[in-house]
Amino acid sequence: MADQILMPKATAVWLVDNTSMTFEQIADFCGLHPLEVKGIADGEVARDIRGADPIANGQLTREELDKAQKNPTYRMKAQKSRHAELLKPIKKGPRYTPVSRRHDRPDAIAWFVRNHPEVADSQVAKLLGTTKATIDQVRDRTHWNSANIKSVDPVTLGLVTQLELDAVVRLAAEKKAKDDAKRGVVEPEGPTLRPANEADLEQVDADEED
Repeated sequence: MADQILMPKATAVWLVDNTSMTFEQIADFCGLHPLEVKGIADGEVARDIRGADPIANGQLTREELDKAQKNPTYRMKAQKSRHAELLKPIKKGPRYTPVSRRHDRPDAIAWFVRNHPEVADSQVAKLLGTTKATIDQVRDRTHWNSANIKSVDPVTLGLVTQLELDAVVRLAAEKKAKDDAKRGVVEPEGPTLRPANEADLEQVDADEED
């Protein structure tokens, strides 16, 4: 029941205060442990939580409540709350870019192509609300407006926030590092020593010149 009950502790508080139901019945309905319900009744748990009437908010019918109070072994069935639809997480769709800023997207794409080629096209498309075809056109300079496209930071253009950009770049960098490690590619960390034979040959040439 826990996934159907809104505010389970607040509902349990109300049921403890306003009904004669057993702790087990309340626990079953609210998705809590019976000892937690006992703690609510003893004032040790949820002391600062205000009770929420499950009948008033559409999660329980009066008939179900009456059945439960008459029969300690009865387990109440929750109703679908009329508030549940409002509290469902909204699935994010493609990023919407205002019409006034859509002409800036090729500039932002060019910035990614130039400065962060490690970021996948799919990530760029999702972040900027564009398509892979457009990214390919900007990269290949086959875009209809290629002559006027310039590399501009998407944050400066107002297409994304700095936090969003940093997150995408960081994930891409971490993925690249992992892929490089799998392939055995090691990035140079600084100047490396030349082979000894090369240094010896240079010294011989220098001696001959002297």
